[in-house]
Amino acid sequence: MKRTSYSRALVPAVAALALALTACGGGAAGGGASGTVAVDGSSTVFPMSNAAYELLSEESPGVQVTVGASGTGGGFEKFCSGETDISDASRPIKDEEAEVCKKNDVEFTELQVATDALTIVAHKDLAVDCLTTDQLIKLWGPNSKVDNWKQLDPSFPDQEIKLFGPGTDSGTYDYLAADVIADESESTRKDYEASEDDNVLVQGVSGTPGGTGYFGYTYFEENADSLKALAIDDGDGCVEPSAETAQAGEYTPLARPLFIYTNNAKYTGNEAVATYTDFYIENLEAIAEAAQYIPLSEDQYAETQSALEGIGS
Repeated sequence: MKRTSYSRALVPAVAALALALTACGGGAAGGGASGTVAVDGSSTVFPMSNAAYELLSEESPGVQVTVGASGTGGGFEKFCSGETDISDASRPIKDEEAEVCKKNDVEFTELQVATDALTIVAHKDLAVDCLTTDQLIKLWGPNSKVDNWKQLDPSFPDQEIKLFGPGTDSGTYDYLAADVIADESESTRKDYEASEDDNVLVQGVSGTPGGTGYFGYTYFEENADSLKALAIDDGDGCVEPSAETAQAGEYTPLARPLFIYTNNAKYTGNEAVATYTDFYIENLEAIAEAAQYIPLSEDQYAETQSALEGIGS
């Protein structure tokens, strides 16, 4: 079955993890399981969900998983209509989305799988290293007309700004709009180059002098040689995005939780879905690290395990 390939940068880490799990006897039981699993949603969570499939394939080759990346909103549309079994999400499900699920008798369980540091990136040669939260809001707010870096700060270069970002179906877009900009419209400015493919955004920013955009930390890590990450000053000085600053609560307000949502009926009634989900959560810390995300704390992981165990009980 055709599946989307994840970044080549993850291949060595996933291969090493597969060897480690084999040596340790890790992984959920279910080597004889078979069937199909449909996953779609956040492009940010995509590397984790696809890495989980690649690893599971080593011990359960009969389980075939398709992992799409249509964005968190697009993923929930498919999930709540019953088209998919699992939905990747870089934000919690919205009330209106949950209502669609309820209308279609789709009961679900939310499982936090990692933490991410939403990263503001810029062209490698841009002479700007840090933005305050207020400057970030001024730049991306729904009524913004800022089109030159000097408009944000007189010390910034007199250079035209070119903006790149995820489309409105993206949970990353929703997070910036609702949780960072926090405008009642829950939107950002519209005059930017939009794509649900983070690699397109990477190419846009890296190839455009004065360019800037935002996406998950993994995509910056993979392209750090061609981009620069801007530190964020939320009132306590400039803080760079990293696993350490996000987990320590220092990288505010751009650290965020990442989720998968599992269709309860599919989990209890489809051997393949249960096998994939159980394997994913059992090996969550290793998968998160392999995909360059920030693993859950012990308390967060215990909550995720408890939520999984509660399906069907």
